[in-house]
Amino acid sequence: MSDRLPHTLRSDALGNRERILDAARALFSADGLDVPMREIARSAGVGPATLYRHFPTKQVLATEAFTAQLQACRTIVDDGCADPDPWRGLCLVIEKICELHARDRGFSEAFMSAFPGAPDVAGREYTVKAVAGLAQRAKDAGRLRSDFVLDDLILILMANKGIHTRSADTQVMASRRFAGLAIQAFEARPQRAPLPPSARLVSAAPDSV
Repeated sequence: MSDRLPHTLRSDALGNRERILDAARALFSADGLDVPMREIARSAGVGPATLYRHFPTKQVLATEAFTAQLQACRTIVDDGCADPDPWRGLCLVIEKICELHARDRGFSEAFMSAFPGAPDVAGREYTVKAVAGLAQRAKDAGRLRSDFVLDDLILILMANKGIHTRSADTQVMASRRFAGLAIQAFEARPQRAPLPPSARLVSAAPDSV
């Protein structure tokens, strides 16, 4: 009995940790980062003390919960920076990061937020520096408008975060079209390539006046 007890406790603790992370991902994705820690504990089926033992703060919990999204974000940025055509690489980054944020409201809020004293929750510092370098290369190539500043991209992500539709698929479609419009606005010599299809955001056209 005594030989098995420590292993059992470790297994229980690991199970609690995974349940907390699963609950946090689901609630953050649906409702954003304002979800109370007690609600996450309740959804995970653990007590608040257990939650805080594993994750002392919401910042720590968010960092752990968004590990996969962080890796995806870094992969998108690395792929864009590796493209020999910096404008094409920048377009890829804008399209894919907007889509990533559209799929997960919690990750989007974590990326746009700055937790005081917290680790780099959403890889924001890495992403910003890498995209800044990519944007400068696109400017030097004459493809990105000369008055573009990195805050313009932050504004796009803030606006993209505001897209809310009834289904995840429609939200992603709307985000893709929005990214296409942003890319056309940023281009120094617009080619006016066809935009992605528009999501149906209203059930019917408004009445004429």
